[in-house]
Amino acid sequence: MADLSTRILTEVSTAVVGMTEALRTALAAILAGGHVLFEDVPGLGKTLAARSLASALGLDFARLQCTPDLLPSDITGSSVYDPATRTFEFRRGPVFTGLFLADEINRTAPKTQSALLEAMAERQVTIDGTTHRLDLPFHVMATSNPVEYEGTYPLPEAQLDRFMVRLAVGYPDAAGETDILHRRLDRRHETATVAPVVDPATVLAMQAGIEEVTVDADVVRYCVDLAAATRHLAELEVGASPRGSQTLLLVARALAVMAGRSYVLPEDVKAVAVPVLAHRLTLSPGSWASGLRTDDLVLGLLDHVAGPTTVPDRQPTSHR
Repeated sequence: MADLSTRILTEVSTAVVGMTEALRTALAAILAGGHVLFEDVPGLGKTLAARSLASALGLDFARLQCTPDLLPSDITGSSVYDPATRTFEFRRGPVFTGLFLADEINRTAPKTQSALLEAMAERQVTIDGTTHRLDLPFHVMATSNPVEYEGTYPLPEAQLDRFMVRLAVGYPDAAGETDILHRRLDRRHETATVAPVVDPATVLAMQAGIEEVTVDADVVRYCVDLAAATRHLAELEVGASPRGSQTLLLVARALAVMAGRSYVLPEDVKAVAVPVLAHRLTLSPGSWASGLRTDDLVLGLLDHVAGPTTVPDRQPTSHR
């Protein structure tokens, strides 16, 4: 699994420049069975990253540009009347795919945003009282623009909590931006092609393999302590729920496998603490007005919450 993960990231890097850590965390979230939110300014290649990752994983890919007039049925599908048979026929929406990209998800209304909740949580959609199962693997990647507020609908906490990680790409440095331009000139066309490394069956096998990874009790306790510490910060109205601590452990476990280890280190937990926990925290009005960032609060907790003092020299006992 570590070898396949390296090959997937290497293939994606042929099209995407300067997102090494973000893509590694995104792949870890997918292998852990979760969904990914990219929150950053437009034009940084988030859509390209999602499309490239889907191609390398061998997953069917569907992209939907979210707009204020988008309806829930535009995502899930709807029943259409067929005059020839005088019956209603269900026509699948774009959510019936392997990797679904909801581009600029904060530009569509809350009713439409919520249409994704059932798909993300239950891997199914319900239309006219009938439940339709989604094919596995199924994952959602969404992008959100955090700097433009006119005509946008901020994601509610319940929707944010469904995303396993929230990632920020950031601007590339001068060398990276130069590399982007040279690659565009060299390929002489707009579309960057990424070859599949694995297929959906292999992705499911990798996800099942990660479930077999053991975790030491001290590392489990460290995840609990980090999440619990957020509930006592004066700067926050709401801290991380038990889903936050569980997600922290699951993504850290996937990251350990990608590094070629069958056990989780405290460093794995620290590496994903910000993308896993920061978007689950709600600032108090005073903290929000002062410009405080939840990312900084999580980083502060990593400095103050004590982690395990020893690393086992053997494979630890399973605690699931």
